[in-house]
Amino acid sequence: MPTKNPRINVVLDPEIYNTLNKLAQSQGISLSLFSRDLIKEALEIREDIYWQEAAEKRNKTLSPKKALSHKDIWK
Repeated sequence: MPTKNPRINVVLDPEIYNTLNKLAQSQGISLSLFSRDLIKEALEIREDIYWQEAAEKRNKTLSPKKALSHKDIWK
């Protein structure tokens, strides 16, 4: 039966494979599900880093004289 979700093949070093496998077993889930969850977590971390860098760039150009106060915005 064909699957609805796309699949990928990943080649791992034996040490990494064994570590992932042990962690998946300790959580009682398949290696595939554990790997998927790790990838999701890594993508979330990357996204957080991206938005942090964007905020830092934007903060450098912030002019306190031109910025609106909280009171001005929420009138």
